[in-house]
Amino acid sequence: MSTAHPKLDWAALMRAGLQGLGMPPDEFWRLTPAELQIMLGDFGAKAPLLSTGLDALMAAYPDKQEEHHNE
Repeated sequence: MSTAHPKLDWAALMRAGLQGLGMPPDEFWRLTPAELQIMLGDFGAKAPLLSTGLDALMAAYPDKQEEHHNE
């Protein structure tokens, strides 16, 4: 049974860390995926949604529309 993550392109990640960042292999393998992502400059792509962002999404896409009746 393989423990490799099916969505990770290990060859590309290793090239980025070892060649692109010039890291020694032992240093590369000690990194967490989050640390490598930050080092590669991809830290803003999956930033957590803060309450202000959630409020804006909820206002833009409400769960149900309110009905307005002209009386």
